[in-house]
Amino acid sequence: MTTVPPHKRAATGTLTGLALGDALGFPTEFNTVAMIEAKFGPWREMDLAQPAFVSDDTQMTLAFARALRKTAAAGPVTPARLAGPVREEFVAWSRSPDNNRAPGRTCMTACDLLARPGRRWQEASQTGSKGCGANMRVAPAALLPGLGERARAGVAQLQAALTHGHPTGLAASDLTAYTVRLLAEGARPGELPGLLRQYVAANRSYYHEYWLGDLWAYAQDPSPAHFIERGWDECTRVLDRLDAALRDADREADPCLATGAGWVAEEAFATGLLCFLLFPEEPVTALRRAACTSGDSDSIACLTGAFAGAHLGAAAWPEAWAGRIEYGEELRALGREWDEGQGGQGGGRRERG
Repeated sequence: MTTVPPHKRAATGTLTGLALGDALGFPTEFNTVAMIEAKFGPWREMDLAQPAFVSDDTQMTLAFARALRKTAAAGPVTPARLAGPVREEFVAWSRSPDNNRAPGRTCMTACDLLARPGRRWQEASQTGSKGCGANMRVAPAALLPGLGERARAGVAQLQAALTHGHPTGLAASDLTAYTVRLLAEGARPGELPGLLRQYVAANRSYYHEYWLGDLWAYAQDPSPAHFIERGWDECTRVLDRLDAALRDADREADPCLATGAGWVAEEAFATGLLCFLLFPEEPVTALRRAACTSGDSDSIACLTGAFAGAHLGAAAWPEAWAGRIEYGEELRALGREWDEGQGGQGGGRRERG
């Protein structure tokens, strides 16, 4: 396992970036590009609101991060030790008075089921939903120190599965976390499409039974491999669209026209990544492009911010923006801890296979 250079402060950059993207895109969601520019001016000049409120994307990222941090502080991260805290944090989020930011229906339905005593989390999981709620919140899986590649993938898929049990939600969450980790460790942006295709090919038929248990059976697939292959195959198809968009890049066009509106997990991943790859060394411009889109703008920009922050670190973000983000103190404290290599004890025993 490679490590992230501490001077880069990639965890702080990632967490700050995803919250900034979320806050920039929150007011533009459900609007066309023309409507956004009529309200906020040319997209390259969009400014962050004051105060900079975030949506459920950042709230759920913090809920997952708290659960992951708590688990790692007490011992190795295993599915048996992680599922309970994540479940508790998600239910607490769903019942919080601050949960007033247009939360997703799948998340709320699953959390209601997770709150019922005695119910296995697999029974609560919405196996028919691959909404972007699966991966908008996954970045902490890439940032916790000490997780190996297999454990990181399992953690990413498990947190998705508690609410969004569709195999594409699991695969897209895994792919999102892998991308954040690659960038944090120094991968060059231009290398990403090829590296991601290699990862998809290597994992296409691998079902994380250790982390997911019998989730696949609730989707009525004939086998665990068939279940997860459906997800990776959809991710492959959206990578095809990403490659086509990058070959004929139009930085002034709505990115959703190329890779999808982002309401579902694989499209949120691809469109967020497209916005980053169009402006890999211009993080604020990338966020503005992501926020000025016709689809799920806050989730798209949230993922763009995570990718840009992982790539460039904490220095990517202007003080004038980073200093006024909602939940900023908690985000910075968590980022500082993980940048300093604290709070991680690895992923427990090795999976078979």
